Amino acid sequence: MAKAATDFTKMFQDMMGAFPAVDTKAFQDSFKSQAALGEKMSKVVLEAAEKSAEISNKWTKSALAKIGEASTVKEEPADYAKAATDFASASAELAAEHMAAFAEIAKRVQMDTVELMLAAGKDMSAEATAAVQKATADVTAAAKKATDEVTAAAKKASAAAAK
Repeated sequence: MAKAATDFTKMFQDMMGAFPAVDTKAFQDSFKSQAALGEKMSKVVLEAAEKSAEISNKWTKSALAKIGEASTVKEEPADYAKAATDFASASAELAAEHMAAFAEIAKRVQMDTVELMLAAGKDMSAEATAAVQKATADVTAAAKKATDEVTAAAKKASAAAAK
């Protein structure tokens, strides 16, 4: 009494076909958000690099001017020692002044980065919440439809097997 086996292939194809297609708009929106964040971060980095280059240039010019003063011919041997001492003192002052300027740039970059990340986090959270809610609704509807179809097919197969 061999009964014909129920062909579940069609039933599974129908079930899988009932699931919604992937919404590429969410991926496109995510890519656009990431590109916008990258652009803003690049702006912060380039601005900091420009300011750093200006400080480095100013520091170099100041140091060269001080070296020029120290390298002039002196009347007395003690004047050379004084020139070296003055140069060392001026160099220390320049270093402190310019390092403070670099620290200000770093602090500004840090603050801008934190602001950008917080804003991006809020945007991504809102996008993710909306995408998850939509996906949940779509999958729930598709699962219900698939379950109904599987149940109907199983009942039909059971009825056919009983005959």
